[in-house]
Amino acid sequence: MIYRTAEEWLGADRKRVLLFGMSGLGKTYVSNMLRGSGKWFQYSIDYRIGTRYMGEHIADNFKREAMKVPLLRQLLMTDSVHITSNITFNNLAPLSTYLGKPGDPAKGGLPFAEYQRRQDQHRTAEVAALHDTGHFANRAHDLYGYDNFVCDSGGSICEVVDPWDAEDPVLGDLSKTVLMIWIKGDETHRAELIRRFDRDPKPIYYQPEFLLRVWGEYLEQEGQPADRVDPDGFLRFAYARLLDHRQPRYDAMARNWGITVEAETVARLRSAGDFAALVAEALEQAG
Repeated sequence: MIYRTAEEWLGADRKRVLLFGMSGLGKTYVSNMLRGSGKWFQYSIDYRIGTRYMGEHIADNFKREAMKVPLLRQLLMTDSVHITSNITFNNLAPLSTYLGKPGDPAKGGLPFAEYQRRQDQHRTAEVAALHDTGHFANRAHDLYGYDNFVCDSGGSICEVVDPWDAEDPVLGDLSKTVLMIWIKGDETHRAELIRRFDRDPKPIYYQPEFLLRVWGEYLEQEGQPADRVDPDGFLRFAYARLLDHRQPRYDAMARNWGITVEAETVARLRSAGDFAALVAEALEQAG
């Protein structure tokens, strides 16, 4: 780790961290709070994915749908309109909409092969965006004068790395630049995450082997062909299983590559100073 002790962390002129964990446990809350202090640069992995690495895929998908409408087709063919996404740190809907859900097209689902193709695109994009972390940390300092840097990673970071491999290229690259911090939830948080997701299922990136397993289990349970599957029904079925799948991966990332803080404590943070103190405490406990 780039900070081995609380003293090194608190005394560092340049503080650099990466927050990881399930979406909904406080990564973006902390990142926005730090950026709001005026002394931290915020780098969002999902924003980078949706703009730099998948922006063309997303825009082309919009255009593909627009081409089905005669009026819009004519305007597009004559370069009379411009179609693009409007992704922001707090609105990543264009990215999640493109990633999509598998199942019945009448319910907004994608053919499973197309869904897998988009999943693979996301994996490639996420790995590239994670490798960009060091560049943006240096850019934030050299170009904008920010000494402090926070990377708000996506919940699927644990799916594109091997946290048990000491030679993992992504984690090895990150460990040279940032202190990796797991925001860990408890059973109460788990139940709340499931409740929220049941209310509004959102597209997710899955590790390929895990996806094939739960897809097969859902098809067997429902007894329906793939093109009749309820897309939201599948996502709800997979979500609790996804939480159980990711937990040991996050834990290994924290044990082998970083530190852990509790989501309950994170929710009470109100300032960059509070955050610095929390990280110092976590480093002392890890030591």
